[in-house]
Amino acid sequence: MLGAMRHFILACLLSLPGIAHAGTVSIEVRGVDGKPLAGAVVQVESARASAPRIGGPYSVAQKDIAFQPRVTIVPAGASVSFPNRDRVRHHVYSFSPAKKFELKLYGHQESHSVTFDRPGVIALGCNIHDSMTGFIIVTGTPFAAQTSAAGRVVFDDVPAGAVTLKVWHPSIRARANILAQAATVGPQGLSTTLALRK
Repeated sequence: MLGAMRHFILACLLSLPGIAHAGTVSIEVRGVDGKPLAGAVVQVESARASAPRIGGPYSVAQKDIAFQPRVTIVPAGASVSFPNRDRVRHHVYSFSPAKKFELKLYGHQESHSVTFDRPGVIALGCNIHDSMTGFIIVTGTPFAAQTSAAGRVVFDDVPAGAVTLKVWHPSIRARANILAQAATVGPQGLSTTLALRK
């Protein structure tokens, strides 16, 4: 009898507004050609989500005259190191509104760090090598990841309720290369496909 009463009370508490449930969110991203889009950065923003853990360390190396990795996701407040693994000097910079910085000429095996304190897209360049491009996606949500080769990401334990889905990719023709869409995570989670338009 006591066990049944506890079960009833728990069921009542979970049904109250303000008691947050959590579910799995599965998102598939398709390019303008209708095919799965690999390497897109997907973020699920929820007012009920906790701030992302800083974690790290985070690094964007200069190697073979390229930024490696080309796309890096970091939480707001994280520091990123920029080691030079090439035998030539680099001059790393960004003019992005979320973070403007400049790491003047530095050589092989030297490294500098930058702290990214605001969410946004940081486009990277090198003043010496125009072909070098890279991106740091600074996020304010713990639910951020790049799509797989199948164009898919899955997030567990996303709080139920209203969310904003954001997709970033260099091929997206929109401000900051980001598309945003409102959605709702129900008690059973959310599964959806986001298709980019021409």
